[in-house]
Amino acid sequence: MDIIADIATTILAQMQKPTLAFLLGGMMLAALGSKLEVPDPVYKFIVMLLLLKVGLGAGISVREADVIALAVPALCAAVIGVAIVLLGGSTLARWRGVSRMDGMATAGLFGAVSASTLAAGMAMLDAENIAYEGFIGALYPFMDIAALVTAIVLARMSAERRAASNLQSGGTVTVGGGGSGSGFDGDVVRGILVDTFRSPAISALVLGIAIGLFARPESVYESFYEPLFRGLLSILMLVMGMEAWSRLSELRKVAHAYVLYGLTAPIVHGMMGFGLGLVAHHLTGFSGGGVVLLAIMAASSSDISGPPTMRGALPEANPSAYIGASTGLGTPVAILSIPLFMALVEVTIGL
Repeated sequence: MDIIADIATTILAQMQKPTLAFLLGGMMLAALGSKLEVPDPVYKFIVMLLLLKVGLGAGISVREADVIALAVPALCAAVIGVAIVLLGGSTLARWRGVSRMDGMATAGLFGAVSASTLAAGMAMLDAENIAYEGFIGALYPFMDIAALVTAIVLARMSAERRAASNLQSGGTVTVGGGGSGSGFDGDVVRGILVDTFRSPAISALVLGIAIGLFARPESVYESFYEPLFRGLLSILMLVMGMEAWSRLSELRKVAHAYVLYGLTAPIVHGMMGFGLGLVAHHLTGFSGGGVVLLAIMAASSSDISGPPTMRGALPEANPSAYIGASTGLGTPVAILSIPLFMALVEVTIGL
């Protein structure tokens, strides 16, 4: 009972922190019909700055990091991304009323990483003076790309198999994005990888990591990016709250399976991240704060890099399904579950 009380106390305390307060405030404004809005260019600028900040911090830390200490969490991040997609493919994508394409697109977004959720987790740990590895931001692409590529490849392979089956039975099926039906080859996979790396989110993050790794950006990082981080994040959380509420209406157009998946998947995925984080902790001394952030990354669902990647690679998939489930339910549930993962780590290995 003491453990449950400790977890409940931690969750209640974190709900009062600015990060979650702005998220809930945005949802409340949208629910009340407020006309407040942040212009899209401003939103994209804020996201770019946050990703550059995370990338720069990661790159600076990687320079000093032990190779094994970085490699094990990176491998865990990639495994989690693939595992989440495979789990979604065997659950949501097989649900009656859910098309295989829509289910895999949704699983891909839930396997990928939300930059805003990761940034929120970092801010909450910083507010509590909880240490974590500086290279955490460098784990983002490992999980993100692994999940997106796995989901797209499996969805396209499934579409190719259906097309071939229908052709054998005398029907005709056009597979979007799959060429003329000549098969799913290495060129398609390379194209998916290129498109993923060219997405705005991954581009900004990788650029920040590269500059932090090969240059000496400490002065601009400490004088510009670090002071702006929490203020910009509060605006992003406000926008995410308003968008999350507005996306809820889109779920009325799709199967109720997405509602159940959006509410439960972040917790299940976060527990997967928590478990592998503990493995990294025992193998390399991965910090408690690092375990929390790995769980948060696993619980999050992509709201920046994922949707445009899915739109381009899987045009047949229904955006109302995968974006509605991800942004409308997955993101707020993931952010609101951050105190849970903090409490779990606190009672297991300590923070």
